[in-house]
Amino acid sequence: MKQTVGSFKQELIKDYNEINLRLFDIGVKSQKVEIVGDKILIFANHKRIPSLKYLDEINRFVTRITDIALIDSYKDHLGKILKEKYGMNVLSILRDYDPEIEIAGTIIILDRDASAYISKYNNIELLTGRLNS
Repeated sequence: MKQTVGSFKQELIKDYNEINLRLFDIGVKSQKVEIVGDKILIFANHKRIPSLKYLDEINRFVTRITDIALIDSYKDHLGKILKEKYGMNVLSILRDYDPEIEIAGTIIILDRDASAYISKYNNIELLTGRLNS
């Protein structure tokens, strides 16, 4: 089971970084994924977009509103991937970003234990791989 959880985490890290590249044109510095029952926790070190970093010094209110809009968009993209790629029923995605230390935290709450989805996803991947070989 550890290998399947590990491969799921690696795939999710790739997806997370891909969303980041799509929205910000900047990859993530580092990430860590933890799974606790029906929750998936993602902690990531981001590089602040230079123009937003500069704007933070001038008008934090404007960048805070921008951050909120970007966080909402990020959650939408991530939710779609979790549903379409992994077949997960997501109840909620909670996310926040601290621009001062450039760390984001994401909590994904599922309708059931994540292991049920992970084993199902890995079985589909194995079958697909065999059929394409």
